[in-house]
Amino acid sequence: MAKVVLITGGSSGIGKSIGEFLSENGFIVYGTSRNPEHYTESEFPILKLDVKNIDTIQKTIQTIIENEGRIDVLINNAGAGITGPIEEIPEAEIKTNFDTNFFGPINVIKAVLPQMREQCSGLIINITSIAGYMGLPYRGIYSASKGALELITEAFRMELKDFNIKMTNIAPGDFATNIAASRYHAPLLENSPYNKPYGDTLKLMNTHVDSGSNPIMMAQAVLKVINTKNPKVHYKVGAFMQKFSIVLKRILPDTVYEKMLMKHYKL
Repeated sequence: MAKVVLITGGSSGIGKSIGEFLSENGFIVYGTSRNPEHYTESEFPILKLDVKNIDTIQKTIQTIIENEGRIDVLINNAGAGITGPIEEIPEAEIKTNFDTNFFGPINVIKAVLPQMREQCSGLIINITSIAGYMGLPYRGIYSASKGALELITEAFRMELKDFNIKMTNIAPGDFATNIAASRYHAPLLENSPYNKPYGDTLKLMNTHVDSGSNPIMMAQAVLKVINTKNPKVHYKVGAFMQKFSIVLKRILPDTVYEKMLMKHYKL
């Protein structure tokens, strides 16, 4: 029997690549978007869902259950980027980012758990970020929201053991997607004390995304996890040095690692 997969944020970027790849491999895939009417030519159905709106979450999950009778895999992929000096990012933007990257996935998980518990099976994959393993300059809010999702996954896994519901997260590095265009950028203020270092870092970040890996790598990683009987707690997907940076953070003294990051960002 084909497994039923729900992918939040499945209309573009990594989510779209995962959805198309899983569809080609025999899965029944549903993606979501806040504006599904823009994606009528998608290879799989795109349903309306805003992770910040609980009503849309519940309605979409109910629609899938009515159509398929089950949900086997939830992929929490919907997310938003944010850049800027922490001092200058408006509090409302910080809260919005956490609503999307942290509270949103929790709300979707809560909504899907009763069905998975009834099935006595299910897999939840949270798409986090390698940036969530370290506090990156001018990406501190993004690092914090994705890092929080990494930690909540660890706790959730243990709470769900009794119900045969598995949970893991996959942390991507830089991939060639449209995230740079869609993320919130704190404006470069001429009179800001952060003007030059933030401006230089912003250019470097955009270059990393533009030259990032092919999102198909993430799709292949997701399929491998779905086919794994007992998924690990954490997976990392991306360029070698991006993954290795997490190892270095674990073994190097904090100040040495900080200097290495600052050298990388030319700060």
